Order: sequence, then structure tokens, then C-alpha cells
Amino acid sequence: MKLVIAGASGLIGAALVDQLSRQSHTLTLLSRTERQSKARNQRWLKWRPGEPGEWEQALDGADGVINLAGEPIADKRWSRRQKDRLRSSRIETTRALVGAMSSAQARPKFLINASAVGYYGSRGNETVTEASPPGNDFLAQLCLEWETEARKSEALGTRVVLLRTGIVLANRGGALKKMLPPFKMFAGGPLGSGQQYVPWIHIEDEIGLICFLMENQTGGAFNATAPNPVTMTEFARTLGAVLNRPAWARVPASVLAVMVGEMADMLLASQRVVPDAALKLGFKFKYTQLKGALLSLRL
Repeated sequence: MKLVIAGASGLIGAALVDQLSRQSHTLTLLSRTERQSKARNQRWLKWRPGEPGEWEQALDGADGVINLAGEPIADKRWSRRQKDRLRSSRIETTRALVGAMSSAQARPKFLINASAVGYYGSRGNETVTEASPPGNDFLAQLCLEWETEARKSEALGTRVVLLRTGIVLANRGGALKKMLPPFKMFAGGPLGSGQQYVPWIHIEDEIGLICFLMENQTGGAFNATAPNPVTMTEFARTLGAVLNRPAWARVPASVLAVMVGEMADMLLASQRVVPDAALKLGFKFKYTQLKGALLSLRL
């Protein structure tokens, strides 16, 4: 296929580019900075969402667009300015891509657009599927607005897939990069009560699901999470066991709120999310249990 990918340098994007390059797809990769291509079937284009450029022509005749762009959610404290960045890096980017798609003579057949399990808000012990309604906190409303922008391309005849991703387990970065240091210093443990559910997915399954949805003709929302979410306490114990470290150092919710502010709501949210839509479509997860997923990463 001829594909355009935004957010290709991030954790998921970089792994996806590696996989798609090996499959001999032709890739146009959009970046806000100048980059050099590593393979013949790749080319990087510098872009600024909302500003005209060569990147717009790349969408004309493309088979599909994969939009993974967005300021990392947990990298900085959620000040008013940072929340504006989180929003604009998602909404304006998606709006720009959909606008360019609408101007194309040969429009892309599909748009796979990133979203997050934050769409659902905190749901306690409730089993959450793609049919569950959105929450009403900051992150839920951000995801809802993000998805609404992506869905506008459905009016163009484009198949739209909304990928609601949980915590991605990878050894190159992501959530584990922040979790590992305290565990390795014998000071790891659960956040808050530890009873909240944590939706997770192995990076290989995240990439596998995206490739699966590229080929499938179904649109709509898909939870990119493993079939077996765990509680925070179980997550911490399993990670500790894999690292041969204890998991005793619980971080109280009050302390977490002081440390990270409003972001604590996201870290303490309980989301028992299951990938109902992907399983019904026949996607086979390689890693369904947390321990096996962590062991595979050779942490």
C-alpha cells in the first residue's frame, strides 16, 4: 500500500514504520522536523498542521492515512498551557489531515486515528467495551473531540478506525520507562489503592492490530488493549516478580496529587477495558497475560 503516517517518530509510530517497511509498503512519514529516510520505501516530509506544503499532495492517491500524532500525555504536569498543547497537538493535526484528504482528487480509503482508553473515564470494576459511553473528565473529553474530528472524514467516503489504546508495554520507552527505575532501586509499588484496573497491551500486539485493521474493511472504535486487564496491585507485583524486586512502596493518592497535580486522576483511574471489537473480528493477541508480555521484553 501507499501510506501516509503522522506521528511516525513516537513509540508506536517508530515500531509501526519498522514493520510496514519490512512489508514493502510505500511510506510517507510526516514530521515537524527535518529527518532522513532509512529505507528506499520511506520518505520524510516536514509539515506544520494547517500550513500548506508538499505533505498535502502526499495524501492524494494514498491508500490510507495513519494518524498517531500527539503531545505525550504524561511527560509534563498538566498546566493550562500544557493542556492546550495536548489538545492542539491532537485536534489541529487531525483537522489538518482530514482537510487535506477532502481536497484530494483520489482520497485515501481509510484513516486509522489514534485515541486512548482515557475516552471512558474512570469506571471502577465495570467491564468496558467499545459500546461504553465516554467519561466527563479532561482526558475523556479530549478523546471525544479528537475522535469527532477524525469521524468527519467518513463524509468523504473514507473508512475510519478509532484506536483506543491502553498502556503500551515496550522496552524502548513509554510507561515502563518511568516505572522501571523505582523498581530497580527496590522502591517500586502500586499507585493509590492499587484496586484500580490497568488496561495494557504489548507493543507487538499494538502494531499487529493496526496492520490487521489496515487490511480489514471494518471501521469504528477498537480498544487496543490485551484481553486481560489487571489491577494496579497485580501489575506492580508482576513487574516486581519479573525484575526480581519487591513491590511494597505504595504511593498514596494524596501524595500523587501533590506530585503530578490533575494528572493523578488519569493515573488513579480504573478502566477494566477489554478489546471486544477486535476479538469479534478475529484478531489473535500474541500476549494475553501480563507476565508473559513483560518477560518477552527482557527488562
